[in-house]
Amino acid sequence: MKKIFIRFGKVLLVTVVLFGLFSSLIGCSTPTPTTTTATVTTTQTQVSNPVTTIVTTTQTQTQTPNPVTTTAIVTATPTVPKPANPQLILATTTSTRDTGLLDLLIPMFQAQTGYQVKTVAVGSGAAITMGQQGQADVLLVHSPDAELKFVADGYGINRLLIMHNDYVIVGPTADPAGIKGMTDPVAAMKKIADTQSLFVSRDDASGTNAYELNIWTQLGITAKGQSWWLSTGQAMGATLIITSEKNGYTISDRGTYLTFFNSKAINSIKMVENPTLMVNPYHVIQVNPAKFTGINAAGAQAFSDFMLAPATQAAIANYGLITYGQALFIPDAGKTEASIGSK
Repeated sequence: MKKIFIRFGKVLLVTVVLFGLFSSLIGCSTPTPTTTTATVTTTQTQVSNPVTTIVTTTQTQTQTPNPVTTTAIVTATPTVPKPANPQLILATTTSTRDTGLLDLLIPMFQAQTGYQVKTVAVGSGAAITMGQQGQADVLLVHSPDAELKFVADGYGINRLLIMHNDYVIVGPTADPAGIKGMTDPVAAMKKIADTQSLFVSRDDASGTNAYELNIWTQLGITAKGQSWWLSTGQAMGATLIITSEKNGYTISDRGTYLTFFNSKAINSIKMVENPTLMVNPYHVIQVNPAKFTGINAAGAQAFSDFMLAPATQAAIANYGLITYGQALFIPDAGKTEASIGSK
């Protein structure tokens, strides 16, 4: 009987031990609570790039002394509020189109503001005439004297310097006037006239044509109507092509010349250049809404602000560097005309 109780006691002890071990195993399999915190940071700008949202999730687990951090990047497209009047008419010179600069800037502006731009690229004179007739909301032009009159007559407001490049006189490699290497444009044009070498003129009241006429005035020469003077009445690109075909001379802004020369559309070469003396400034001017009904004043202001913005000025500064080895335009926001040279 005693042996039976002893054996029973051993069995009972083993049972208790096994039950304790089993309970311990069950307790170990219970999941450890996890504390999760989330921090969401959203950055939005007015640029055309997608908005990036960074979501950082921090999980703290009791078995691990260090927190586990998971980072997820979510990309979303920003929604630009639609302007009350989204249609904007920009009248501008042909050089901003022919150089391809507008192909860079206009999509940037539209993406950032929601405006839709109708661009009319003509000579600066024709662009200013559009402004005088209330057929444009904002101008981007390069004919300083005509611009000042436009503003003085009350047609334009907020004339602001945006950028500049310079003029060059180009001609045939044979150089019959002997002007290659000269740095004085007035002296060079006098030699063209004296030798009666062919000069091809835009003759379209553009900023470039105004620059040419100013030189003839300084020389006291009436070039129009002379046998050696040829009128195209066309934009800079077309005039450069005609000049090249006829082995003549012409005046061009540097940007358009480089664009056409590098594309092998012309074989004319630079003859006369002087970036300080032959400067070519570009201004943005808002058409005065007090003069006409229907002017998109808010859109014109938005475009003016955009052209002066640091990001836009940086884009202008870099435009052409890779393709041409030099920028086609120099940004001038905040500068004065006196600081960039004489016109």
